[in-house]
Amino acid sequence: MKTELRGKHLITLEDWSREDIDTLLNVSMELKRQFAMGLNTPYLTNKTMFLMFFEQSTRTRNSMEAGIAQLGGHANYLDTSQMQIAHGEVAKDTAIILSRFGHAIACRNCFWGIGNKYLNDLAKWASVPVINMQDDLYHPLQAIADLMTMKEKSGIVRRKKVSIIWAYADTHKKPISVPVSQVLLFPRYGMDVTLAHPKGYELPQWVIDKARINAENRGGTLTITNNEKEAYEGADYVIPKNWGNWVTNPSKDVVDDLLTANKSWKCTEEKMALAHRNVKYMHALPADRKNEVEDSVIDGYHSIIYDEAENRIHTSKAIMQLTMGGK
Repeated sequence: MKTELRGKHLITLEDWSREDIDTLLNVSMELKRQFAMGLNTPYLTNKTMFLMFFEQSTRTRNSMEAGIAQLGGHANYLDTSQMQIAHGEVAKDTAIILSRFGHAIACRNCFWGIGNKYLNDLAKWASVPVINMQDDLYHPLQAIADLMTMKEKSGIVRRKKVSIIWAYADTHKKPISVPVSQVLLFPRYGMDVTLAHPKGYELPQWVIDKARINAENRGGTLTITNNEKEAYEGADYVIPKNWGNWVTNPSKDVVDDLLTANKSWKCTEEKMALAHRNVKYMHALPADRKNEVEDSVIDGYHSIIYDEAENRIHTSKAIMQLTMGGK
């Protein structure tokens, strides 16, 4: 087990070794057991974390705030529109000052072409761990919670067919960070990953290239298809979720002709019937009910969305404990 993670940034799980991630999962499981038993876990007593949000949040904000409180520390919620960032303060100055005030910085910035660069700028200048709460390319907090959930449900996840499927939604043009993080992480655990989407919703080619390398190195596979049915067939886990066509069209417009033409990409009971009889339905939430998925699926027997969401707090606590405390 890797134990020396104190001070380590988490911008993407690609920067963490398989041994690092295994340690993270082990600590997450232990913290979950302790929470279930009502045990005190004062591992970060008097530690302070700054949570910088450029966008709205439900699960991420509350899992981080509640998580550090349960570890004995405190989180400062920072709406960046109310910070001097709104007047042009650069990441360097913010990172250096917040580092002197506390013990970690976490940030969510999903603006296309900006977010990941901003997170890396913070990490460059911060003297404390910087944790990515989602940017335009990566959402490591979601991906690790997903992996934990699958390991809880299946035990051994190697050779499980996991289908990451684009789904129709028109609420807003969503980041690609969730499917990117999933398609990079899951093959590292020997899973057979299928990425399905209509033409025009491709992920960056460098992501696909790296995912194939991860699969080759760890005995997994990666299949890419524009056939929705193929993704559902025989799947052990399905993750139908919308993402924007940022790679092929960086416009901020939510609805365009390409989106409208693919309304049929919706998770239904009929499609779920193509999967393994014990298939699990997953979603990072919030789901666009009625558009992305039928209520009978998301609220049905195969859905594990609330277990998945709960694990966001346990994995976040483990990340904080290991990077802010630990050895």
